[in-house]
Amino acid sequence: MNEFELIARYFTKPAKGAILGVGDDCALFSSKKTIAASTDMLVEGVHFFPGEDPFLLGKKSLSVNLSDMAAMGAEPRWALLALSLPAAEESWLEGYSKGFMMQAENYAVDLIGGDTTRGPLVICVQIMGKIDAGLALRRDAARIGDEIWVSGNLGDAALGLYHLQGEIRLDGADLESCLKALRDPVPRVELGLALSGISRCAIDISDGFCADLSHILERSEVSAIVDYSSLPVSKTMEKYVNEPVGEKAILSGGDDYELCFTASEEKYSEIIELGNQLGIRLSRVGRITEGSGLHVLDEKGREKGTGEKGYAHFR
Repeated sequence: MNEFELIARYFTKPAKGAILGVGDDCALFSSKKTIAASTDMLVEGVHFFPGEDPFLLGKKSLSVNLSDMAAMGAEPRWALLALSLPAAEESWLEGYSKGFMMQAENYAVDLIGGDTTRGPLVICVQIMGKIDAGLALRRDAARIGDEIWVSGNLGDAALGLYHLQGEIRLDGADLESCLKALRDPVPRVELGLALSGISRCAIDISDGFCADLSHILERSEVSAIVDYSSLPVSKTMEKYVNEPVGEKAILSGGDDYELCFTASEEKYSEIIELGNQLGIRLSRVGRITEGSGLHVLDEKGREKGTGEKGYAHFR
């Protein structure tokens, strides 16, 4: 199976929202709205372990890009996929393409092009979406007095990773739920779209809560106070919340793909209602303040050391 046969068999479907999709030198699409674009790369041995389920890997490789769309309040529409493969292994390609294409269908995303080559296993997805002019959720838009919110729960994906690395031991339902959080995250696309008019500022939590909130603070030139006890956690994480491994997972573990956003205090009731409508836990965890830096406080008002600031490829 050569490159063109591989693409035709596994990654070619009619593009519903594009003028021209897979099969030419370029894809063609148009939009009257502002275009949002992002790209993410997943490398075997860095972002995922060798031998991971290709179906789940296919889903996740699109999900992490969908999460970027959610963080901007953009509607995802088109994706490009580049694969570096050690070999054209049909069973792997079958599983991967099913996972990717299923997630694309779930969120009405057209795969409109890409590339394949022989090499180490590397997955690179570029995603594009659309948004009304002036309504993007930007990192530089937090304002003093804004409340800080987080969707879902924090730290379960990191606990799953720590288990695989031998740092902790999970079993039963705890292990199942944490590995699902790690391998099959849910991008908060609906939430991101619904935050238009409620929030001006958001980021997805991919590298760790402290690291990603700090990006907002740096870009907006503000500070923040966060109540550690208000950070949302699952029943599994409740067992570790006051242990070093739990604090590390919650504050800097990463791979949560939840949204952290800010909004004025007048939006409190509207946000609570939105969470109820979408069936998503939305937790108020802190406030934007004047100054610089992130301050996480315990129940007695003492500042907690945030330890590692989050995942970074180059230190």
